Amino acid sequence: MIPLSVLDLAFVPEGATPADALANSVDLARHAEGLGYRRFWLAEHHNMVGVASAATAVVIGHVAANTREIRVGAGGIMLPNHAPLVIAEQFGTLETLFPGRIDLGLGRAPGTDPRTTRALRRSGDADSFPQDVLEVQALLGDPLPGQAVQAVPGTGTKVPLWILGSSLYGAQLAAMLGLSYAFASHFAPDQLLAAVASYRARFQPSLHHAAPYAMIGINVVAADTDAEAHRLFTSAQQQFTNLVRGTRERLPPPIDDIEAYWAPHEKAQASRMLARSLVGSRETVARGLADLVAETGADEIMVASAIHDPAARRRSYTILAEARDALSRGPAARVA
Repeated sequence: MIPLSVLDLAFVPEGATPADALANSVDLARHAEGLGYRRFWLAEHHNMVGVASAATAVVIGHVAANTREIRVGAGGIMLPNHAPLVIAEQFGTLETLFPGRIDLGLGRAPGTDPRTTRALRRSGDADSFPQDVLEVQALLGDPLPGQAVQAVPGTGTKVPLWILGSSLYGAQLAAMLGLSYAFASHFAPDQLLAAVASYRARFQPSLHHAAPYAMIGINVVAADTDAEAHRLFTSAQQQFTNLVRGTRERLPPPIDDIEAYWAPHEKAQASRMLARSLVGSRETVARGLADLVAETGADEIMVASAIHDPAARRRSYTILAEARDALSRGPAARVA
């Protein structure tokens, strides 16, 4: 069956602290590793009280140090916020410490508001993203004769690069450079099918990949019953409603009546962003997963789960792994 991976933003639930969120991330990574998930990625966001993964490379190192085999990486680093040399040094160091386990996903969005972007790197320019990607790639590759600037550690580590995107731009860049591609349909699903098709059609084989490799991001909230899963999902629905409202809060607990929380226009916008979500029991999630793979031809699925209770979040990933295993055993297992 298709590989599954985890996307974690180190959400800070209401009533908890960033320290709690980071401990929960380590706990979830260990849990996912035991269930056979392939990767555990963390995302860069800034000036958000509900997200504790701003210092993404630091958190990646902490998670990698507390796991054994699962690949750990960035989903992603927002490259306009950083000098390419700094990123090459950070991820070269991570690869040196945890050889063969580090991924570097790169995005061109700032991951925050304009004021915070200026505070991070006043000269940051999303238009230079392609050149910055090439610079990171070169700094992580083998040194050239007479190369004056090297990433130490970093040079020669050849950390795998991914291009992240939610539009045709990232798909076309990944295809041109012959890199793996991850589409952020867990929050921006509108161009999923067009972007994946464009990536595959335009892909140019490279030293890194002979063929395209597309990973699809989705939300999954799984529980023992459909009703329980839909109640847990109200945390994500409230979270996305708050984004529509322009407010940044900690991840809220589930509620009984989401319709009382959002206005019709908020519901429409939040629901559009959450359209690529699988919510339900093992059987429901298994059907949705099979349909998604058939529709997109995805090579890998990366799963985000904004669930307030850490135990319920672990249970969700367990149920999803059971759904994956049932699908791999064929139709007879799916109806059992």
